[in-house]
Amino acid sequence: MAFQKISIEQFLALATSTVIDVRSPSEFAHACIPTAINIPLFSDEERKIIGTAYKQESKEIAIKLGLDFYGPKMRGIVERVEQIVAGSESKTVVVHCWRGGMRSNAIAWLLDFYGFEVLLLEGGYKNFRLWGIQQFEKEYNFKVIGGFTGSGKTLILNEFKANNEIQIDLEGLASHKGSALGAIGQAPQPSQEMFENSLALKLFRATEVDKNTVIYIEDESQRIGKLFVPLKIYEQMRKSIVFFLSIPFEVRLTYLVAEYGDHPKELLIAAIERIQKRLGGLETKNAIAYLVADNTIECFRILLSYYDRWYEKGLNARENLKDTIIKVEADSIDPIMNRKRILTHQK
Repeated sequence: MAFQKISIEQFLALATSTVIDVRSPSEFAHACIPTAINIPLFSDEERKIIGTAYKQESKEIAIKLGLDFYGPKMRGIVERVEQIVAGSESKTVVVHCWRGGMRSNAIAWLLDFYGFEVLLLEGGYKNFRLWGIQQFEKEYNFKVIGGFTGSGKTLILNEFKANNEIQIDLEGLASHKGSALGAIGQAPQPSQEMFENSLALKLFRATEVDKNTVIYIEDESQRIGKLFVPLKIYEQMRKSIVFFLSIPFEVRLTYLVAEYGDHPKELLIAAIERIQKRLGGLETKNAIAYLVADNTIECFRILLSYYDRWYEKGLNARENLKDTIIKVEADSIDPIMNRKRILTHQK
């Protein structure tokens, strides 16, 4: 065996590498190491057959079945990796399965035999997952961008990124913009596990050089669509300084209408109906009636008033409210100017 086994720490220190996840398609689809490419050794059905044989017959029978499935795929696996590596900066291939067992060893042997530079991740995906959870126990230097719905907070985060400052877009990782309308126009949300994997890696990279690096992050409720911000991270966000953008209601209303107004009415109505219990029967009825009558502005006026009330309630529930909230006056949704305003308030 010429290929090298590496720890999670060694894996994370690699400048560039191609990560090959050899788990079954369903395992990979549920959650994976971000940037990993799935080249499954076995299909879901094949994995089930092998597992049943292992439990009901013997390890030897299961291995023989695995070889039957594996043999015809060997050339295809090699050629697939050739294609991937051909377009990559690095020719190094990191291979892993669930816990660094037979599947990853089999693929690592094949690729090493063919001539690739192969590294095998010790402990596999399971070890990465445990590492990821540990990232949520650390302390971070968050600077939170707050403001009522429609304040363009994500635009400001993007502006920080454009200026080479560290930011984490929770809504981007969650594929959801937070409100009842937040799923409209977005890709399906990842699993909770995948969301956490992506967040863990972002947090690690943000503080890799300096653990006290400022991380700009948007003020969120703990729930984003169907996903939840890990409790320890959410608690830190709630205790961090919030730069609260105070932008006029009508400016935010105009922005929201431009952002969501052209989406299909049936999607907007379905979103409104999902918050009926909190919005109230009459307001729900009125909002939908305005939408049906093509009066999107008045429909969104009802929704924005509702979200303002809920956001203010959450804001007032923060610990040490006076010490953690810095009000930033702004008259427009201009991410360049609003970023500068936030920076001015930090001096």
